[in-house]
Amino acid sequence: MKAAVVNSFGVPPAYQDFRDPKPGDGETVVTVHAAALQPIVKRLAAGTHYTSGTSAGFVPGIDGVGVDETGRRVYFLFPKPPFGAMAEKSLVAIDATAPIPEDLPSDRAAAIAAAGVASWTALSRRAHLRPDETVLVLGATGAAGGMALQTARHLGASKVIAVGRDEAKLNRLNADVHIALNDDADKKLREQFDQGVDVVLDFLWGEPALRTLTAATKDRASRAGEPRLRYVQLGTSAGDDIPIRGDMLRGSGLELIGSGIGSVAVRDYAACAGELLAAAPAAGFDTPFTSLPLPAVADAWNGDPNVRYILTPAT
Repeated sequence: MKAAVVNSFGVPPAYQDFRDPKPGDGETVVTVHAAALQPIVKRLAAGTHYTSGTSAGFVPGIDGVGVDETGRRVYFLFPKPPFGAMAEKSLVAIDATAPIPEDLPSDRAAAIAAAGVASWTALSRRAHLRPDETVLVLGATGAAGGMALQTARHLGASKVIAVGRDEAKLNRLNADVHIALNDDADKKLREQFDQGVDVVLDFLWGEPALRTLTAATKDRASRAGEPRLRYVQLGTSAGDDIPIRGDMLRGSGLELIGSGIGSVAVRDYAACAGELLAAAPAAGFDTPFTSLPLPAVADAWNGDPNVRYILTPAT
């Protein structure tokens, strides 16, 4: 079969021949229709993600859409190495697949799932969002952040707050409050936490996270007890490390929670993907994307980092 292949860490994949996958017990071969190029895919291919393997010679791609051996069109995630999603065929566990509504095109389904599964999982499985709560999204101008605003509203949030670095893009988002990460952000963040925030979804970490956590926790320590704040960490595009003071945790209702590979089981991710995609047509979930044929994988890899590329094998 033809596939994108990572032959060396840190080098864009090459479009070339690769051996066909053969399923074992509990596995299925998926004929791929669409695969998403996500930031995590590039980090895995560079050998810099915390789940990266130790050697090259694999097909990249952690999720996609295709047809399984029973003829079902499915979303699939976390293929069995070395058979990633960016190939004519991929190898996945049967319980890592979810059906797709008939009226949802494959490339759009791949884009929605790639951008939305993280927030759907974080809100429904990790933060356990309740109706009428307030959700703040840190990193709202990215594809995942934009979908997080949509999923938070769909899952019952009564108020959503968008926080990001691109003010022009930020102000185009459908949110109740927009906060640009400029010199005025600390005051505006504090005002929102004073009014009440129940859940933070953080796609950035680094300095923006430290500013947000400081605004949420500084000079609290009410003798009546502080309200609970579930802070869910989802990505580290702004930095891997931040200093956290002990009194941030002691003097507030702050609960730091991670949501990602390891803190969530694959079967739960698949279930969340199924719920998200089942809801997508009626909810009108959408996210911008650009489709390219799989042979153009190098163009997508070196393309605009603000564009979500969906690669489509010619099968």
